[in-house]
Amino acid sequence: MNHTQPVLPSVNSSYLPPLYDQQSQTEDEEDDDISPSATILPTISSTPLAMRYSPEDSYKLVYLTFFLMGIGSLLPWNFFITAKQYWLYKLSNSTDQNKHSGLGDYFESYLSIASAVPSVLCLILSFFLVNRLSPKVRILSSLVVMLLVFVVTTVLVKVDVSEYRMEFFAGTLVSVAVVSGASNIFCGSMFGISGYFPMRISQAFISGQAMGGTLTVLASIVTLAVSEDVTTNALSYFLIADVFILLCIISFLLLPNYAYSRHYMAAATCVSPGTLNEERSPTGGVPPLQPIIKKAGVLGLCVFYVFFVSISVFPSVSSGIQSMNTDSGSPWATTYFVPLTSFLLYNVADFSGRQVTAWVQTPGPTSRVLPVLVLCRSVMVPLLMFCNYQPRNHLHTVLFPHDVYPVVFNCLLGLSNGYLGTLPMIYGPKVVPRELAEATGVVMSFFLTLGLAVGSAFSVLIVHNI
Repeated sequence: MNHTQPVLPSVNSSYLPPLYDQQSQTEDEEDDDISPSATILPTISSTPLAMRYSPEDSYKLVYLTFFLMGIGSLLPWNFFITAKQYWLYKLSNSTDQNKHSGLGDYFESYLSIASAVPSVLCLILSFFLVNRLSPKVRILSSLVVMLLVFVVTTVLVKVDVSEYRMEFFAGTLVSVAVVSGASNIFCGSMFGISGYFPMRISQAFISGQAMGGTLTVLASIVTLAVSEDVTTNALSYFLIADVFILLCIISFLLLPNYAYSRHYMAAATCVSPGTLNEERSPTGGVPPLQPIIKKAGVLGLCVFYVFFVSISVFPSVSSGIQSMNTDSGSPWATTYFVPLTSFLLYNVADFSGRQVTAWVQTPGPTSRVLPVLVLCRSVMVPLLMFCNYQPRNHLHTVLFPHDVYPVVFNCLLGLSNGYLGTLPMIYGPKVVPRELAEATGVVMSFFLTLGLAVGSAFSVLIVHNI
């Protein structure tokens, strides 16, 4: 990109878009009176204070903390949707694992509906609470709620609910709604405070979310190979989720003890009433939405469309693509084809795409190439629809019958989702004044969740029209 003014260093990131040329001095420079190191630093310098004095992230502890929080933010939800056989078993006659019911057949659709509305509503609520409740209160309360719900879910694994299937079904949907809402408040708040840190910290959180999906699939494959008992597998899933949520709580409580996180959150203290170290709920008004939309609106729409396309076909369509060799009876074709080619490949590719953004950040936040690339992903929908998806009721033609096609298409879907979904997410809080960074993080999370919600509804139409 062409710059008309000299580029100034940025406290937020090694990447400096043109929008920062006129804002660096006001948004990135911290007041000398606020910093505890002000007395030992030069009082006159053209370099922002955080560039003159910035502690190192010792042993990458802050990076790893945000990475772990990313895993914990989506791991519980991933275990919910991966334990498909468990839900089918619970919602049928519990004495017969092969007998399904109408509730179980459409359970995934019910899951999507039960999670979509609470997700969007809770992110809207989170935006209004940015200046009223500290991040510490929002994050810890959401984690505790998630932990309590999953403990109950874990206990119910060994409870016979064959006589209370409707009650179990309703309770499960309520649990999904609560976990989804709490998870989105947690994600929005975590991504919001990551906006005060360098860009690599935001990238760590987003990459952790992809790793959560990868770990879920690996756990699914391992349990398939080790045990055929549905309840044992589900118990393993939910216990792992319990442990990760507990680790997230502990890690977040330790975060203010690191000099690196204290340094960057000190800047937030100057401009935002909510900080990591607050013990009481601050008071404040609702963050202004207009300047956020003006500067980050296009990035938000990019995030929306990336995840809209992805969730439209994954996992609803991709998990229905069968091997052409199913009749052979081989374990690859019957047992491992979908977990490996749909879930594992997609999640590994998604994680890889997100990791690449740690080193490559192009196109930039104001580039027209970024929206064009996002729109180009639309082609992934028909490509996966015309693979060997079964059963087919309307589109009887299979244009891509060979098993290699879903492998390639899922890799492309995951890579593009990871890279093009991460770039606008980490750009968003950087193109606004620092005092709006946390609120912008919540807004970007809202666009992401809205994309997932609309994409989930659209996936139902796709599946019913294949």
